[in-house]
Amino acid sequence: MHAWPTPQIPVLPGSGSPVGLFDSSTGSLTQPVAGGEAGLYVCGVTPYDATHIGHATTYLAFDVLIRAWRDAGIHVTYTSNVTDVDDPLLERATATGVDWRDLAREQTALFAADMTALGVIPPDHFYGAVETIPDVVAAVQQLLASGAAYRVPLEDGAGGDHPELGDVYADLSVDPAMGSVSNLDAATAAAFFAERGGDPGRAGKRDPQDPLLWRRERKGEPAWDGGTLGAGRPGWHIECAVIAHLGLGQQFDVQGGGADLLYPHHEMSSSHARLLHGRSATAHAHVALVSYQGEKMSKSRGNLVLVSRLLADGVDAMAIRLAVLAHHYRTEWEWFDADLDAARERLELWRSSVSGNGGPDAGPMLAEVRAALADDLDTPRALAAVDAWAHRSLAESRRDDVEAHEGAPGVVARTVNALLGVRL
Repeated sequence: MHAWPTPQIPVLPGSGSPVGLFDSSTGSLTQPVAGGEAGLYVCGVTPYDATHIGHATTYLAFDVLIRAWRDAGIHVTYTSNVTDVDDPLLERATATGVDWRDLAREQTALFAADMTALGVIPPDHFYGAVETIPDVVAAVQQLLASGAAYRVPLEDGAGGDHPELGDVYADLSVDPAMGSVSNLDAATAAAFFAERGGDPGRAGKRDPQDPLLWRRERKGEPAWDGGTLGAGRPGWHIECAVIAHLGLGQQFDVQGGGADLLYPHHEMSSSHARLLHGRSATAHAHVALVSYQGEKMSKSRGNLVLVSRLLADGVDAMAIRLAVLAHHYRTEWEWFDADLDAARERLELWRSSVSGNGGPDAGPMLAEVRAALADDLDTPRALAAVDAWAHRSLAESRRDDVEAHEGAPGVVARTVNALLGVRL
């Protein structure tokens, strides 16, 4: 699957510092990258109703991480996916009378267009779930052979010509590290599993929270050749475990996504990765959820602020980006029209301040932006540093007794472009 175009990123003088990133698993800051190479996997979208501001918040956070890593001299390999076959996608296609393949293609293209407009760096490796099905089949077969997975009998009418093969589930009891990603108590984990796509009531499972690896064919659902598994389609968690390994191999430093992916998705996919390849991500980073009209922004509620709709209404993509970056990625927040108004004002301030030939020394501003991003991607602090330079620049431009540093506006413009992704 092809990603979107790579934005041009200016080169800055000097270099940034290693990023201290909050690890959701330990509850503390860590520097997950030990050397000059970093591997990042960020879970992608299920392509329907893409891209809302909650999505944008996630991908902008990890975009800033990539920019900060690169500024520190680290070579980043970034891998992501699109879950282009899954129950929610099939349900939406049925409800709207659209072929699920057409819906997936249309929404994936829209997502790519939104990311392009927002200046998000694309993944180096970008996979769709459908194109990696042969790899998933091989992984599930490996888990079955090792005793880490088992078959569950099907209901009447399922399974096509070979119903005896059954659905395949992971046996979480064989993984001694299970639970180490989320560190949730049993009651919370059970509630999240039921709320977030799990099937705790499925008859025949060894444990209510054992996750699906391979779903056998059902009437009216798409299915692919699964070899000894029988025709069917992959489960969600195994998809990401396989794709992360395809794109990153053993250089798997950070697994990221929205906060609602911590459990069960990242817990389960990490378990699969350990059992298949002997390791999972070094650290797990999660972006707080965004609400709108008093509730979490979600497709099921329909309370979405879509990036494509804002763009169609003439909103500058850089204003959208600034509206998001004004909030720390780990802080829950609610979208209001005032966020966009403030972002427009900030964008105009910055553009006005760099329109001249000189200004205050930009070195301290660059150092502060770098320090802010090294401190767990503190974008509000970084934006405040640019604000301070911009206000000072405009104030001093009206005075004759202040020496202007030639070229300072260019340094500022390159800084906010390279590190914050804001084109002035």
